[in-house]
Amino acid sequence: MTEEAFKNGQVLLIDKPLTWTSFQAVNKIRWHIKQCFGIKKIKVGHAGTLDPLATGLLIICTGKQTKQIHRYQAQLKEYTGVFTLGATTPSYDLETDIDNVFPTAHISEELLHETVQKFLGDIEQKPPIFSAIKKEGKRLYELARKGETTEIKARTVTISEFELTKINLPEVAFRVVCSKGTYIRSLAYDVGLALGSGAHLSALRRTKIGDFSVEKGLTIEHFIKKLATSSKNLL
Repeated sequence: MTEEAFKNGQVLLIDKPLTWTSFQAVNKIRWHIKQCFGIKKIKVGHAGTLDPLATGLLIICTGKQTKQIHRYQAQLKEYTGVFTLGATTPSYDLETDIDNVFPTAHISEELLHETVQKFLGDIEQKPPIFSAIKKEGKRLYELARKGETTEIKARTVTISEFELTKINLPEVAFRVVCSKGTYIRSLAYDVGLALGSGAHLSALRRTKIGDFSVEKGLTIEHFIKKLATSSKNLL
């Protein structure tokens, strides 16, 4: 990897760690590229946000490849994760504390499988109030953390595959293939409602974006070491 290569454009597959924001991952990689080659400026961006409590594939583009970010964003995404039945949170995941609890005794494996089938295809989905979507110039999560409420319009998203991989109530492991703009947190919340109970997302990992797989991704630490090694070889 050379300075010229990064400026001409690289597509980096990064395995984002838990608790990191996508913005932090981009900043870390940009900083190390600039430090490595002694340059003041280089374009670096990501193709699709991952929540801090999610891990997995983050496509990061550099240089001229940042112009192609929209292409990667539009591709199908695959996620694996776990949702927990019987309780909801304001953020629809573990970022916030449980606000309501619900009965789960009526939920069977058969009911679970029947219910998730109803979410296949085009569905109407409301993004979580704790999201990075902007409304009137402000991120929704900024309003939510101030205790402000706002009306969020539903949007059409597509769920191509929705598979339950392990059921150990109240926890349900799953795999989902979906379109751009899908919030898996909202999907978990809506499944809870459809079951006559409640649910929140308790684990999430993005495994694929189009033909790109997290199996070929580098941890940020591995990328930094690889960058340092390649720069030494140029000396």
